[in-house]
Amino acid sequence: MDNLIVWADIPVDDLDRAMKFYEAVLQRPFVTMPGMDSIALPGPDQPPAGSDGGPPSGPMPVAFDLVKTDRLKPGMDGCTVYLDAGGDPEGMMQRAVAAGGEVINPVQDMGEMVGWIGHFKDSEGNMIGVHRAHG
Repeated sequence: MDNLIVWADIPVDDLDRAMKFYEAVLQRPFVTMPGMDSIALPGPDQPPAGSDGGPPSGPMPVAFDLVKTDRLKPGMDGCTVYLDAGGDPEGMMQRAVAAGGEVINPVQDMGEMVGWIGHFKDSEGNMIGVHRAHG
């Protein structure tokens, strides 16, 4: 089955603070898009060859962005975005805490169908989930 969710906006109050937080948690840089100074995207694992530090020009592994806008407000009562923990959900939770986040629910095995999940509060006050599939 194809993924039904194709994109998520994570609302932020302070884009620079949120970029630093998610760079630490995900261990990858974030980039702002030209002409869109209120949106940041996770950049590729490796910068493109000959990169001048600007936004990447090739395909990017993006499933979410950080957005500062009046129409979205950070908080614990909206949808929960789950990030792929890359096989190390406990490590991702530790990086979130080290970057200023807070553990809401520690990582736990939710069974074969779901896998391991945990939740943290990010630098902006959002509840974010981490996930690792079984297998």
